[in-house]
Amino acid sequence: MAETKQRIAFQGEIGANSDLACRHVHADMETLPCHTFEDTFAAVESGAAALALIPIDNSVAGRVADIHHLLPGSGLHIIGEHFQRVEHHLLAVKGTQIDTLTHVHSHVHALNQCRDVINELGLEAVVHVDTAAAARDIAERGEPAHAAIASELAGEIYGLDSLRANIEDAEHNTTRFLVMSADERNAKPSSGDLITSFVFRVRNVPAALYKALGGFATNGVNITKLESYLVGGGFVAAQFYADVDGHPEDTGLAFALEELNFYSHEVRILGVYPASPFRKSMNGT
Repeated sequence: MAETKQRIAFQGEIGANSDLACRHVHADMETLPCHTFEDTFAAVESGAAALALIPIDNSVAGRVADIHHLLPGSGLHIIGEHFQRVEHHLLAVKGTQIDTLTHVHSHVHALNQCRDVINELGLEAVVHVDTAAAARDIAERGEPAHAAIASELAGEIYGLDSLRANIEDAEHNTTRFLVMSADERNAKPSSGDLITSFVFRVRNVPAALYKALGGFATNGVNITKLESYLVGGGFVAAQFYADVDGHPEDTGLAFALEELNFYSHEVRILGVYPASPFRKSMNGT
């Protein structure tokens, strides 16, 4: 009997951009669609999947809603990152002529990212929970007046024609994903370019954040991402998510984290992992 492939879980329908990203990251694994991000995390915790791939930011839409709030409580560890270029296709049932379209269906972010084409064609936008779900719905409806904005993969899966490729307004449209595991797999020091991700809360006193982050500046540590979000159901306590260059055992980062612990509390490292080569291309190196 052939061995069952390990699974990598994602939030969304088969054919979604997250599914496509999973296939790029681990072509050797079977993708496992999940209804919600909580279900995606639970699939790894229960052993139904070996890994999860979670979108965290998009270069056009910004951060993915709720992810920063969910990550610390997921019980999972970040072991890698992946940058996926988003290539939207205008999909319709076979034989459809583009000038017969009246409506276009997709996720709200995809619709917002393709405004130029939607306005050019004079289409009425219809919001769906997921790009691939929109493609599936268009295939099931079989109405040539309705199209979907989704990935080329979704078009192949649901038997749709691509009337136009790469219809996104911004050429740089890219989503950053985190690869997550139930096991801690922190990269070793001096194993190449590394990212350390962590969360922390600052004390509710004046200049607390300024003092907490001062150690990163004085020790020459580059902070590549810093996000805040409210916790505890109020408007006073804030938790921060941060990505920084380096390993916690590097001298500079070790001193910076020591200073961070002095001025804040609940500092927790979520993962130490290799930086994607895509980062160098963004910096023009």
